[in-house]
Amino acid sequence: MAQEIERKFLIKGDFKSDSFQSTRVTQGYLSSVPERTVRIRVKGNKGFITIKGKNSKSGISRFEWEKEIPVNEAEELLKLCEPGIIDKTRYLVKSGKHTIEVDEFHGENEGLVIAEIELQNENESFIKPTWLSSEVTGETKYYNAMLAQNPYSKW
Repeated sequence: MAQEIERKFLIKGDFKSDSFQSTRVTQGYLSSVPERTVRIRVKGNKGFITIKGKNSKSGISRFEWEKEIPVNEAEELLKLCEPGIIDKTRYLVKSGKHTIEVDEFHGENEGLVIAEIELQNENESFIKPTWLSSEVTGETKYYNAMLAQNPYSKW
């Protein structure tokens, strides 16, 4: 079983000049209960279905299974999702041996920018760019599934 180990941070300052790629992402949730989320995503011209388990106590790691599916199937499945579709642009930024994914949200989550870094273990060190701000790992209100239900614009 795959394990996702990831830390999340808010952003302050310019990160876009450091990015080497950006992709528009649309995603929704067939299930958003804390014990298991089932996500449908269209990322560029690709579709994905992802199942995630409940977070560890630290909020850093959890089970994750993802499979690429035809984009037209993902678009059809998005129509079945719970209310609240996430729309964002994902930027990729190299930082040492890691790639940081920075999500700039649109729509009802406009103004929110979150960085995620995937690690090999919970204690792995990484180079922190100056634009990484407060860590929000484990804060459920920053989970995409929660942002679909309670958008940033309503905080």
